[in-house]
Amino acid sequence: MQRDLAGIFHAQQDAFTQAPFPSLTTRRERLGRLARMTKRHQRDIVRAIQTDFGQRSETEIRLTEISAVLQAITYTRRRLWHWMRPQRAGMPWRLLPAKARIAPQPLGVVGVMAPWNYPWSLALMPVIDAFAAGNVVMLKPSEYASHTSALLAKLIPQYFTEEEFSVIEGGVDVAEVFSALPFDHLLFTGSTQVGRRVALAAAANLTPVTLELGGKSPAIVAADADLEHAAAAIVFGKGMNAGQTCIAPDYVLVESRHLEAMIKALTQAIAHQRPNDKEATSAISERHQRRIDSLLNEARDHGCRIIDSGAHAPVLIIDPTQDLAVMREEIFGRCLPVIGVKGFDDAIGYVNARAHPLALYAFTNDKTLQSTLRQRTRSGALVFNETLLHHSVPSLPFGGVGESGMGTYHGRHGFERFSHLRGIFYQAKKPTSRLLRPPYHRWLLKLLGLG
Repeated sequence: MQRDLAGIFHAQQDAFTQAPFPSLTTRRERLGRLARMTKRHQRDIVRAIQTDFGQRSETEIRLTEISAVLQAITYTRRRLWHWMRPQRAGMPWRLLPAKARIAPQPLGVVGVMAPWNYPWSLALMPVIDAFAAGNVVMLKPSEYASHTSALLAKLIPQYFTEEEFSVIEGGVDVAEVFSALPFDHLLFTGSTQVGRRVALAAAANLTPVTLELGGKSPAIVAADADLEHAAAAIVFGKGMNAGQTCIAPDYVLVESRHLEAMIKALTQAIAHQRPNDKEATSAISERHQRRIDSLLNEARDHGCRIIDSGAHAPVLIIDPTQDLAVMREEIFGRCLPVIGVKGFDDAIGYVNARAHPLALYAFTNDKTLQSTLRQRTRSGALVFNETLLHHSVPSLPFGGVGESGMGTYHGRHGFERFSHLRGIFYQAKKPTSRLLRPPYHRWLLKLLGLG
């Protein structure tokens, strides 16, 4: 297995060495093949993902897995010519008339380690950026979404050579060998715990990494918020994929005087958005379901008020204590703690006392409060009066900070993440640099402010 992985890696490395700067036409053509593969096999994608989850909303699959990939490809292909152009860089007057440029250069072989929760889109979104930057890719899908992994392994060789794009299937043992390969860049999406191990393995090769992790993304509901709108947005974010989303709202902070009104608004939003199991999604596995059940049972055993609207709907846990697992761990499921705080400053203090989240949601139209959040909090993204949808804006960087991740991608940010931004200096035919060479004259030192 190690020999096979190393063989594929070296084959890609050799192929890249032969063509280290793919043309705009080549890059766009690769992206076009990725789009055709996704378009032509939509039914197969839906079937594979539904089989992996046991039950998952087809509408959500088409929205978050298929459409997201196709839209990202379209966005990238249209703008790639502009991203590839060398950009002008400023020149100090004392070095004129020389010129400077910043030219994006492909890195080489990029490794992508994908998660199970969005097994198609989160496997291919980094590939889009890596292809745009002119790289070749080795992809390790999650073994927990085995049917989608098998579909990727089946389809990709039909559209790409192994030297362009290869899929490596396998479990933890394969993942360990994969992360230890001397990639030119490695992107991992998954838990913080596994991300630490991936970064440690990559460090042995000085491989630069992008870590897309997770954490507990809070939703702060300020006193001026429209509770009905806030509740609808929070339930949408929590209900999508049964809460198995790295940027799902993990818990809600609301002023204690508005707590009961917020609970009522959330309950109504759940009843409206999740009236039955038709658009429901299951936990990825029995093990994951048991974990979610244990979080809920522990809270119930400790006397927390529980409002459960059904097996596939968000379940509210009112004012859980901080020692409970539901408040210590990233939930990644349907549990939604709702916590009363004294005021807005207390909510900020609550968030800042914990690890920096991947997303911070805040419901307020007060410009002063919005400015306060921008200046006094740290998170991968800051989203006002909505949840999840920032992920759909291709011009925004996506990534975490601290324990929620390292580095960003999407759109131009992803193109630059998978590029070496090479500084280029062009000396003029009649350079003035000769004046900077010894022997140094007193008039020159005065001109340069050195004497």
